Amino acid sequence: MSRVRRTFNSASDKYNDNAFLQNEIAKRLSEKLKVISINPENIIDLGSGTGFLSDKTADIFPNASLFCVDFAQQSLKNNSQNLKVCADAYELPFASNSVDFVVSNLMIQWCPDLKTLFNECFRVLKPHGLILFTTFGPETLQELKRSWSVVDNEAHVNDFIDMHDIGDQMIQSGFQSPIMEMEKLTLTYEKVLDLMHDLKGIGAQTVENRSKSLTGKTKFKKMLEMYESYRDNGKIPATYEVIYGHAWKNEIKLGAISLEN
Repeated sequence: MSRVRRTFNSASDKYNDNAFLQNEIAKRLSEKLKVISINPENIIDLGSGTGFLSDKTADIFPNASLFCVDFAQQSLKNNSQNLKVCADAYELPFASNSVDFVVSNLMIQWCPDLKTLFNECFRVLKPHGLILFTTFGPETLQELKRSWSVVDNEAHVNDFIDMHDIGDQMIQSGFQSPIMEMEKLTLTYEKVLDLMHDLKGIGAQTVENRSKSLTGKTKFKKMLEMYESYRDNGKIPATYEVIYGHAWKNEIKLGAISLEN
């Protein structure tokens, strides 16, 4: 995780300039926030980063104490909210049963240990507390992954966890009847290198289990050539599978919420 932290810290100053998709998904998640029947006193924005979702959450719940939590301290410096906590999602510095609401935008995909993550979220939430999040699913960057797969068998693109596996882990951690939804978004680029620039600009180029050997120019050129086969109407596509999930700490029969797209 330290390598991921370093990458996000180094990308923090230019993150907002490159994170169009992250901001768009934060907007979509904030629309879901507006229909929630909950009046939280304390909220954690987990993996808050520079604050795309933090600002929207603060506007929707102006009377709540919003704690922006991220392990990349440089990202937090660019977050405009007042209550900022530099901490690891696996070890949250909050008392058990102390938080009404945990919200998280595109952070979970960087936490391979879902058991520890959801156990910790469950621990800090009060009874009847709610978790609401987005993450990426396994079809994210499928064009890039397939283009690299023709070149070699090394890991060049992160593997993302299926939403059913996420839901299963939430149940094992104690959450009641998690609801999982999915939509696919496609960004288009003039060149594959523009996509690579965006990924580097948001610190998302770090790949778990990447081979320590350097990728040669010949392999990289071949990947670019393979990616060209996906060009459509003059544009290079990049697919993202966006997962939305929410669950209560225990069953709530009143004040149920609807999270329709």
